[in-house]
Amino acid sequence: MIDLYTSTTPNGRKASIMLEEIGLPYNLKHIHLTRMEQKEDWYLKINPNGRIPTIVDRDNDDFAVFESGAILIYLAEKTGKFLPSDYKGRSTVIQWLMFQMAGIGPMQGQANVFYRYAPEKIEYAILRYQRETRRLYEVLENRLKDNEYLAGDFYSIADIATYPWITLHNWAGVEMDDLANLKRWQEIIAERPGVIRGMNVPESKQYTESDAEKRGSTMLV
Repeated sequence: MIDLYTSTTPNGRKASIMLEEIGLPYNLKHIHLTRMEQKEDWYLKINPNGRIPTIVDRDNDDFAVFESGAILIYLAEKTGKFLPSDYKGRSTVIQWLMFQMAGIGPMQGQANVFYRYAPEKIEYAILRYQRETRRLYEVLENRLKDNEYLAGDFYSIADIATYPWITLHNWAGVEMDDLANLKRWQEIIAERPGVIRGMNVPESKQYTESDAEKRGSTMLV
């Protein structure tokens, strides 16, 4: 059983999508960021960075994993899903996973902050991060011109990591209407049942095991 500590952010949704896709039962632990629960001492013991998501693998000596990319790799290796075992295929997936972790996440995250939340609207900062996010989107667009998914012809943790960020492009003020390949990819990913369920975690209500079975989910609360 996996304990998932998460909230409604793109990084948090990476973990919930992955858990829904691989079909591992998990206990949802909703971390309320506005209450600063992620900075409480009990949580810092399992995630010293005080961010979400975090998982604790109860079947592996309560082993805790933090950082969303590390969580995806851990769960992929645990289940043998969405990460090839051959060196070339594995490297390709991890390259595109790191592209999201080191590029799209930080740049789009800063675009979100300066475009939506900063008390002072600094045009230079807004445009800088929006333009860099758009440039990274164009890298994805070019990659997807000849590939169905980011790592080639197979769905992987690179797609899982990237999708929740792309869905929020409008929130960062970044347009992608003219990126036909990226839009096609987004539409394909959006139709996956595991992605649909994972994007709705956490929800406001508490789910029992019976509720989870009715919705076709592996989430147990």
